[in-house]
Order: sequence, then structure tokens, then C-alpha cells
Amino acid sequence: MNDSHFCPHTPEEMREMLSVIGVGSVEELFASIPEQLRAKTFNLPPGMSEFETLARMQAVAGDNIRGMVPFIGGGAYDHLIPSVVSHLAGRSEFYTAYTPYQPECSQGTLQALFEYQTAICRLTGLDVSNASLYDGATACAESAMMALRITGRRKIVVDGCVNPFSRQVLKTYLYNLDVDVIELPPLDGMLNRSGLAGALDEDVAAVLLQNPNFFGSVDDFSALADQLHQRGALLIASVYPISLGLLKSPGEMGADIAVGDGQSLGNPLSFGGPSFGFIAARKSHIRNMPGRIVGETVDKQGRRGFVLTLQAREQHIKRHKATSNICSNQGLCALRGLIFLSSLGKTGLLDLARLNRDKAEYAKARLAEIPGVTVLQSAHTFNEFTVALPRPAREVVSSLLEKGIAAGVPLAEYYRDSELLMVVTVTEKRSRKEIDTLARALEAELCS
Repeated sequence: MNDSHFCPHTPEEMREMLSVIGVGSVEELFASIPEQLRAKTFNLPPGMSEFETLARMQAVAGDNIRGMVPFIGGGAYDHLIPSVVSHLAGRSEFYTAYTPYQPECSQGTLQALFEYQTAICRLTGLDVSNASLYDGATACAESAMMALRITGRRKIVVDGCVNPFSRQVLKTYLYNLDVDVIELPPLDGMLNRSGLAGALDEDVAAVLLQNPNFFGSVDDFSALADQLHQRGALLIASVYPISLGLLKSPGEMGADIAVGDGQSLGNPLSFGGPSFGFIAARKSHIRNMPGRIVGETVDKQGRRGFVLTLQAREQHIKRHKATSNICSNQGLCALRGLIFLSSLGKTGLLDLARLNRDKAEYAKARLAEIPGVTVLQSAHTFNEFTVALPRPAREVVSSLLEKGIAAGVPLAEYYRDSELLMVVTVTEKRSRKEIDTLARALEAELCS
């Protein structure tokens, strides 16, 4: 049988194919696609073998990352990943595991998720955790839904310094519900405390804050937590897990619920995903937590075992009583987070956090030396900080990208009157040489 049976490219064969599906021409076939979106030519190369195609794709992918030095964060961070993370998470019993509804054949997965919950509780200083969520943004939304159920109130107050992507997901979740979302504009890159005081009333279920916030500023919400509790409202803290090696945990600040994105815990950037979201809370709120919760038990012989507990499964049959309609989770990514935290331990996490802070402080000092550049000093920072430039940040970032440097995140897209502002992120992977290169390139760009 020759190739023409598999590659109908002659006019007669094309007409025959079109007639089978009931259209008269290729133009009619693609009529639903606007003209301006249609490719004029695909310009495809000659056919290649599998290994030739792989080599070509690797070369093309290499063009995207070759020589690029990232100083961008905003929720996704370029951290080192210990080799043990991929080695253990790639074992077939984890890599191919299905959802653990049947404990008698899922003890390995259940124990891993139980240990993951324990790690998140220790990290956040809170009592209970579930077995992960989709990502940090949906974790924020799910925590707001928790607060609404717990308090029976209908208003959520959100600090404008919370990651704008998380705020957008939160508003999307609540869009069709009888819930008011009150967004507080930032004040000098910090929580506007006087504005918050004016927004608090008897209808507020919770206040969602972030630490460090999107501008990189670090805050302490301990006194604020007491004020909220006196008003019957909850405090939800969105946190960057690596920073908790140094900063006060949400539990120490008095937060009722803590959420965050686990990408920085052993998960690669991967063009934006997948990642996992974590959520932890005080024990009194466990019945309102979404998703899976793994518990420890004993069997008839007194042997230790693990089961899904408090709710039969995350796909609730009685939807009106559901804490969530989550139908899956990011169990494998959460497992990577557990292995990452276990491989570092408490001391290793502290050392990692210090490296991030110290390198960011060096970068702040170097950039502050550049004429026309101002490093905002409204608060302490961890590994992200905001700088003001003498020219629009978007133009500067675009120009430096052509030189292989992703200098930061311009803020104009997310905040008014921020055309000159840019957030710079420095992780432990950034060397002194790379930071100096950023400083020299930025100075040269501003002086050109």
C-alpha cells in the first residue's frame, strides 16, 4: 500500500474528503474562522523522523530560555529543586496513582498526603490542612468561601496589595453569588489600615491579606487579627511559603486561614503550571474546608492506617451541602512540595530564606546606586522589592528582555499611576555576577 492512501493531497482526493463531511471547499470548511485569524501558509518543513523532530523541538525550546536571567516573580519563582524531589516523585507508585477513594489499596498515597498536611500545618503554624488545591489563586477563593460558610456573612474585604491574579480569580468565583467584594487601594505599597477600619462592619466575613505582598513589602498582622476577631470577622493570610523560613507564620499572627501557592516548593515553572495550592486553618473550621482531608486511624488489628475523613469524597452528591465542587487535586505536585520541605528540614528552610533575603538586599543596594532609580523603602522586604524608574517600566523591561535579562514585573498593568514602578525578584539562584549584570544593563539603558 503506498503513501497516497494515508496522505490524500491530490485535488480529487481533497474533493472526495470534503464531500464526505458535507462541504464544497476548504474555504467553506474554515468559514467560521475570521479571515484575519487564518494562516496564509503553514510553511511546513519536509517530514522528519521521531528523533529528528525531538531534536528540532528541543532547539526551538532552547531559544526561549537560552541566556535569559529572570528577576521576575509575582507568584511564580525560579528556585532550586533538589534532585531527590523528581527522583522520588517520579516513582511509578506515586506518578501513576489514582484518587485514593479505596484506602485498602491506597495506603502509600494516603500516607504521603497525610504527611503533606502535617508539613503544611507546621509551615503555617495552624492546626489542620487539606490534601491540596489547584493553585494559590483558587486557594484564596476557596478560603473566602470558607469564611462565608463559617460566619454566615456576605462581604469579603481584600487588600489591593494581594496578587492581582488571585483577586481576579476570587471575584470570578464570587461573581454570581450574593456577596460583596470590597477592594482596598494600596497605600505606598502597603495595606491601607485606615481604609480597612472604615470598611469593617457587621457584614464582613473575612479580610484577605498577603505577606509579603505583591509589592514585596513585609507586614505583621497580629494586632489586626485581634481587631477582626472582636468584630466577628476572620483573617485570611496569603503567604509565600519560602518566606516562612524567616517571617512570622500566619498562626503566630493570629490568622484563621492561611493559603498560598506551592510552586516554589519543588515545582518547576513549566510555563505557568501545574502547581498546587495549600490551605490550612484552625481546627474549629475543619468541617468547612474544601477538598480532601486525610486522617490517621487503626484497623481491627490495631495497625496504623490512613483514610479520607470527615467527608466521603470531594465530589459531593448533595451539592447544596458541599464545601466545594473540586473534582480532583494536585496530589503529585503536593507530593513534590512535601519531599522538598522534608529534604530541607527546618534549618535548611531557614538557610534558603536567608539566601533569598540577603541576595535581594544586595540587589537593592546595587540598583539604588543607579542615577534616577529609587528603591521604595516603605517596609522591610523578603526577596521582592519595588523600584521607581525615570522612564516607563514597561519600555525598560521590554528593552532589557532583548538583551537576555527579565528585569522585573511592570506594575502599570495592575495599578493606576504606576507607569514608572517595577517589582524585582531575587531568589537563591541569582548570583552576584547576574545581579551586577542587571545593574549595569539597567544603568546603560536609562542613560542611553
